Amino acid sequence: MPTIAQLKKGERAIIKEFSVDLVPLKLLEMGCLPGNEVTLVQLAPFEDPLYLNINGSHLAIRKETAALIEIELTP
Repeated sequence: MPTIAQLKKGERAIIKEFSVDLVPLKLLEMGCLPGNEVTLVQLAPFEDPLYLNINGSHLAIRKETAALIEIELTP
């Protein structure tokens, strides 16, 4: 299953699932929940962190954390 860490710039996806124990509570509070749309807006120079748009909220997360969140790509 693909993860947020595998998105390319501009790609959109729907968050499918992740382990609540491994993902920081702060991300859940900011809308990083199953069923929400995520778009990769920008990559930092060394591809870490990733700058995302999740349902209109902009946030940056580490690639290590993004690899824990499974997605389904949208056309």
